[in-house]
Amino acid sequence: MAGTNRTDENLTEGPAIILVEPQLGENIGMVARAMANFGLADLRLVNPRDGWPNERARASASRADHVIDAVKLFDTVEAAAADLTYLLATTARPRDSVKTVRGPDSAAGALRARIGSGQRAGILFGRERFGLSNEEVDLADEIVTFPVNPAFASLNIAQAVLLMSYEWMKSGLDENAAPRFSAPEIAPAEKDNLYRFFDHLEGSLDAAGYFFPPAKREVMVHNLRIMLTRAGFSGPELSTLHGVLRSLDRKAMKSAGEGE
Repeated sequence: MAGTNRTDENLTEGPAIILVEPQLGENIGMVARAMANFGLADLRLVNPRDGWPNERARASASRADHVIDAVKLFDTVEAAAADLTYLLATTARPRDSVKTVRGPDSAAGALRARIGSGQRAGILFGRERFGLSNEEVDLADEIVTFPVNPAFASLNIAQAVLLMSYEWMKSGLDENAAPRFSAPEIAPAEKDNLYRFFDHLEGSLDAAGYFFPPAKREVMVHNLRIMLTRAGFSGPELSTLHGVLRSLDRKAMKSAGEGE
């Protein structure tokens, strides 16, 4: 149903919506329309199949031009989430993960608390055909799943974004809908900082021969990243851990030099 007021006055500082490798411009447009209905405007695309800009997306957005015009493009999920401190990943299937799993209402409350405290947050949505990979889910702090009919779990990407956008707006309508817990006093580090720590740690472990046998490296990295994302490190904490690794790296290089 079309609305009569199409100004941007009701837009708020909501979560970023990140679409990973969306295929159809029409789907991107419908996502933009869903976001605009519930006051969201930060749409980020990771490698859209048909490129960008996309006129089919604009046509399907039903005049949500402010969302389409502000779209940001990225080559990787890591880059798309680099400025965020809290990231949710949507999935319809169980994962081999011990991450916290939330429903959409609980997830919206957590987003509202984080953003209300000045943090930047976002939600990952996967490809139309098979969603997010395990590696992409590993980059998020928590998982969101929808309580759909188990005999017919078939939401498309625009429907999934619509549900989360609706829950986001509903979570801020009145005090009764607000979450009952306080935001963390110490803000988590930006994802770019965390992902650089991943690279540093995994490089140091490679040099130390930790990943053995090599065939198990992928699983071991997966488990490490689950633990690290769950910890919610702050920026200063990651700086300390970088310093610890640098100290160990220097000692290992010195020992290697003395042994030659």
